Amino acid sequence: MSLLDDKEEGTTQAEQYGAHKPPSWPAGAAIGALLLAIGGIAWSYSLQGRLADTESKLASAVQQNTALSQKIEDTNERMKAQGDALAQSVGLTQQQLQDKSNELVAEQRRDQIRTARLAREQKATEAQVGAVKSDVSGVKTDVGGVKTDVANTQADLAATKTQLTRAIGDAGVMSGLIAKNHSELVQLEHQGDRNYYEFTLDKGAPAKNVGTIKVRLRKVDSKRSKFTLIVSSDDRNIEKKDRNIDEPIQFYSGKTPQLFEIVVNDMTKKTVTGYLSTPKSAPSPISVP
Repeated sequence: MSLLDDKEEGTTQAEQYGAHKPPSWPAGAAIGALLLAIGGIAWSYSLQGRLADTESKLASAVQQNTALSQKIEDTNERMKAQGDALAQSVGLTQQQLQDKSNELVAEQRRDQIRTARLAREQKATEAQVGAVKSDVSGVKTDVGGVKTDVANTQADLAATKTQLTRAIGDAGVMSGLIAKNHSELVQLEHQGDRNYYEFTLDKGAPAKNVGTIKVRLRKVDSKRSKFTLIVSSDDRNIEKKDRNIDEPIQFYSGKTPQLFEIVVNDMTKKTVTGYLSTPKSAPSPISVP
């Protein structure tokens, strides 16, 4: 055998060994597949974790949404109730406004009616005033004569009127009308309100019967126009000291006491003249034949 043959034989053996050597790619593929499987398992666990977390968050979100939905529903109910109340209030306000409007319209109509009535009354009054003016124009011509007649009448009344006066008596009681002379006393008698008895008393003379009493002149002071009387009534004597002319001298007399009055309306140095006034119901003096 030659060297070339050995070489060729060697080559052939190497080639034969390479030809019979098992290939390496199936092992790599297996390893790759194993790694892929491990990676897939790891990713699966990771995915499951994220999924669980997502589900938890989703459940929480669903719970929050439920609570929010309940709140929204409650809010809607409250808003609806408030809206109903507001609508009712607005409805009442509108009704009140309508009622007020109707009232104003009615008042305006009444004002128009009153205005029309006043206008008619004013027109009628103006017509009456015009007629009165015409009458006044006709009457003016007689006013001068009427004034003259009134003046004359007043003068006559002043001349004929009796100067009857009232005064408070010495007993503090308001007297009736008093007469300052005989003529005025006659007028009082005509009125018929009381009984009147005239008298004239002399100083120092015995007591004089006047009506149902007795009167005596005790003192006269003509300079001071004062006098003192002793009045006897009901078995008692009453001194009326330093009295004045035209002053009602008052006292009570009778079983049922009634007011009597003495008025002295004239005097001299030794005499006084006047009258006694008694009520109509007082006893009358006994007539002596």
